[in-house]
Formats: sequence, C-alpha cells, structure tokens
Amino acid sequence: MKFWDSSALIQLFVEQNESGILRKIVKNDLDIVVWWGTILECKSAVARLRREGVVTIDQEGQIRSKLKTASTCWIEIMPGEQVRQVASRLLVNHPLRTADSLQLAAAITWVGAPVQEDCFVCLDSKLREAARKEGFFLLP
Repeated sequence: MKFWDSSALIQLFVEQNESGILRKIVKNDLDIVVWWGTILECKSAVARLRREGVVTIDQEGQIRSKLKTASTCWIEIMPGEQVRQVASRLLVNHPLRTADSLQLAAAITWVGAPVQEDCFVCLDSKLREAARKEGFFLLP
C-alpha cells in the first residue's frame, strides 16, 4: 500500500513523461492511499492540460470519468485536527505550499509517526524532498 501524490496519480490517466513507470508501480500494488483533496487536484490538473491544448475536451471528460471510477477504490485520508496539526508543523519545517503540507500531513497521519520507510509516490520536487526528510521511501 502506497500513498500517492496528485502529481503522480494524474499520470496514470494522462500520458506524460513518467506514466509508464507509474503504471508499473500501481500494477504491482493496486492499493492507493490519497488525501481528501486529491480528486480536486487531479480535476484541476486535467482542466489545466485541456486549457494548454494537451488534451481535448472529450479526453478531459473521459479522464474525469476514469478519475471518478478510480476514486471509489482508493483509500482517502479525510481532513481533521490531527492532519491540520501535522500540516502546521510541516509548514514551519519545509518550504511547502498549504495544499502540499496537507497532503504530506495526511500521509503521515495514515502511516503514523515516526514514518519508517513507507512509500510515497510523488513527482513534485519540493514535496518529494519534504517527504524524504520525514522518513518516506520515495517512488519513482
């Protein structure tokens, strides 16, 4: 079971640079854990890709449909006081944006502290570095 960041998860649905390796990762372990805002971040990413001309409006609809289906299978860490407290600490200790701190806080809340080499699947460099410093094993 692995925690997936939106930056990696979206590439399972939209062909990009790391899509092949990410599909291999998920094929080996179909149990995906995400934070509460993941579906929103993925919808935002696909809308941005449509605006940039990377995907068509029809493709955007297909991707949104696939995301909706996938979201019924993944484990979602809900917002709460513990996530907020961990996110507050992360914002002090790492150069993260609020959403990224909430995402990493959800991962930490899921595995419990201290993190002991649990897997964090992510492509965002700042979030990867913060997750590494918090003790996660990073993929890819």
